[in-house]
Amino acid sequence: MCDLLPRVDAYVRQRGLFTAGETVVAGVSGGPDSVCLLHLLTRLVQRMPGLRVHAAHLNHQLRGAEAEADAAFVAELAEAWGISCTVGRADVAALAGQAGLSVEEAARQARYTFLAAVARTADAGVIAVGHNADDQAETVLMHFLRGSGVTGLRGMLPVTGLAEYRLAEGGHPSTPPHLRRDSAQDAFGSAAGLRLVRPLLDISRADILAYCEAQGLAYRFDRSNEDTTFYRNRLRHDLLPVLEAYNPAIRTVLAHTAEVLAGDYEVLAAELHRTWATAVRPTAPDEVQFDRAHWRSLPAGLQRALVREAVHRLRHHLRNINWEHIERAVRLGREGQPGQAATLAAGLELQVGADRLRIAAEGTLPPASVDLPQIAQRSVLAAPGVTALGPGWQVAVARLARAELSDAYAENVDPWAAWLDADAVGQDLILRPRIPGDRFQPQGMGGHSVRLNELMINLKIPRGARAGWPILVGRAGIAWACGLRLDEHAAIGPATAAIWQVIFERTAPAGEQD
Repeated sequence: MCDLLPRVDAYVRQRGLFTAGETVVAGVSGGPDSVCLLHLLTRLVQRMPGLRVHAAHLNHQLRGAEAEADAAFVAELAEAWGISCTVGRADVAALAGQAGLSVEEAARQARYTFLAAVARTADAGVIAVGHNADDQAETVLMHFLRGSGVTGLRGMLPVTGLAEYRLAEGGHPSTPPHLRRDSAQDAFGSAAGLRLVRPLLDISRADILAYCEAQGLAYRFDRSNEDTTFYRNRLRHDLLPVLEAYNPAIRTVLAHTAEVLAGDYEVLAAELHRTWATAVRPTAPDEVQFDRAHWRSLPAGLQRALVREAVHRLRHHLRNINWEHIERAVRLGREGQPGQAATLAAGLELQVGADRLRIAAEGTLPPASVDLPQIAQRSVLAAPGVTALGPGWQVAVARLARAELSDAYAENVDPWAAWLDADAVGQDLILRPRIPGDRFQPQGMGGHSVRLNELMINLKIPRGARAGWPILVGRAGIAWACGLRLDEHAAIGPATAAIWQVIFERTAPAGEQD
């Protein structure tokens, strides 16, 4: 006899899904997975004193009389097993049209919002659903085909905070009238504090069907699960059978992959949390700022993770973050010039500053010139010494012997720090604004001369920031288009003996000089 109770009991306890004394709302569609789940929960009550179970069924109104029969079946089943039950209705097709969502996504939102409402009314902290190991394999494959990082490839988790789901709020049509609340501040659909658990996530669909047969459990058949116009159904009925021809254990392999990547994700998440504290600068709550030099020194994986986390914090309910958006922003953060910006998801953008990366809503970021060193007149730098440039910035100059060059030179990722050949540049270091007609020979261009203004245009320096851009001049002319390029003659070479170290520094805490 196929009895899943010992396996599910052990899984629940090992993963801490719920404990004795809690109330669990079970989402029951009437299909074999959810009927199996509800039956196992009623048996777990004997093993967990004080455990209470409440069944919940949402009629999506997509299959007419069949959907009505499903709802009646679940209500009758719960009554027969002595379980309290709530049945709700939602016009999912209408919700999809109103919100511009696919039917699948509208159904998901309606379903979880409904379950959250039932949990609040039943004073339950846990919602259990019947996702199984086959569902997990399909989820991992779906995320892989759509393009996902570790977050998506870990698949569904045994336990998740329901607040992480993007749910409709306030007056949702899926909520039965007797569950609705009038207060907008006490929205019935609030998921805060609720846990979504999946007790069958380690159980195959075949084992679930065998359990239902062994226990004599009746269940409903949803014909929409055979409709291959739905993306997940195409994976289930068309693609996975093909993959099984290459590896008969493909479903198990995908489920194991999710398990491994879930563990890897925890490692990355811990490192992300540690790095966030050192890379982020204090700012307003509707903006995220990274220290640009620190961010650029990080491995690519952490750079991506930090940008994704910033998007998540600013747009908490955004489910999917486009891969291309993240990559474009990361590339700009690494290689872009101050003032450039890249579009992110949900109306956000990343802007490159002089020493920081800003992420905020489009149109809310200050002009690029506000975040850049700008000068209005010629000044002689204290060399060595520190010269104030006005509000927010100063230039620190030090003279070094060749032997004193540190790792900061070799590993430099700060565009506003430079090391120059002191003998080639001379003793007098002059900082001045750009002059029309300025030309110089950027390092690495084989002595080729370019107009400074053309270089700025090619590097997409904002027009409003070009006139006041600081230019370092020595005895042979332009030595450094600051923050952009060194001149060929000023660069350190094999014969360099003495070095000018020139670093632009902020004089106000990050976020105050905006």
